[in-house]
Amino acid sequence: MTTRPVDDVEPKVLSRSEYEDELVTLQAELVKLQAWVQHTGQRVVVIFEGRDTAGKGGTIKRITETLNPRYCKVVALGVPNDRERSQWYFQRYIHQLPAAGEIILFDRSWYNRAGVEKVMGFCTQAEYEEFMYTCPQIERALVRSGLVLVKYWLSISDEEQERRFLARMVDPMKQWKLSPMDLQARAHWVDYAEAKDEMLTHTDIPEAPWFVVDAEDKKSARLNLIAHLLTQVPYEELPREEFVLPQRQERAYQRPPIDAQNWVPRRYEVTKKK
Repeated sequence: MTTRPVDDVEPKVLSRSEYEDELVTLQAELVKLQAWVQHTGQRVVVIFEGRDTAGKGGTIKRITETLNPRYCKVVALGVPNDRERSQWYFQRYIHQLPAAGEIILFDRSWYNRAGVEKVMGFCTQAEYEEFMYTCPQIERALVRSGLVLVKYWLSISDEEQERRFLARMVDPMKQWKLSPMDLQARAHWVDYAEAKDEMLTHTDIPEAPWFVVDAEDKKSARLNLIAHLLTQVPYEELPREEFVLPQRQERAYQRPPIDAQNWVPRRYEVTKKK
């Protein structure tokens, strides 16, 4: 069982509707943060790691929901191909780093080597040790270059992961989330726990510390993580840009007949609230 952290701050207990309101408030702040990042040319990387079913994808979705996708991108790399396997390990991740004004969210990252690759034997012991030695140096170099690097580990108990796995197995809309590697993660629970502990020990550095998120409840985790993320990027609210609608062009125009175009059948019509 995961031990819940002791916090000096008494958490605010929210209802479902209050959760939605608070999420909207935080998302509005994320919009301000992104505007500041674009305005200043800042570069931001946020890494999301954690157990399978810990809620990384859902949290990332809430973060990106109201942001401009041109400047906030999610990176979720698949299994490396033969060419990528022959490259320096960090190479394909370095290629994904942000340019000025961009935010990159890694849904799993170079820490695959310290987790799944280590546990499942997809890398050698020498490659694993090289990663543990090199990773902190690379992250320090990234931070020295001016990049903001924030790393989150979403933590859940084995009981909660079991419950979420079972829910995915019976829900057709969630079964796509299950992969052979996910199922193996259950069989290697202790191995992954030990690998995680080793990873945090070697890569929790002052320049880029790990922040552990209690993800036992997904909605609470989303709010807590977003609220914390807003404290990690020093931003200021910019003056709102004033827009003036130009005069609509006026000249003779006749739309083509309706039957000249392929219209989508109107199977639904949602009534407006009165």
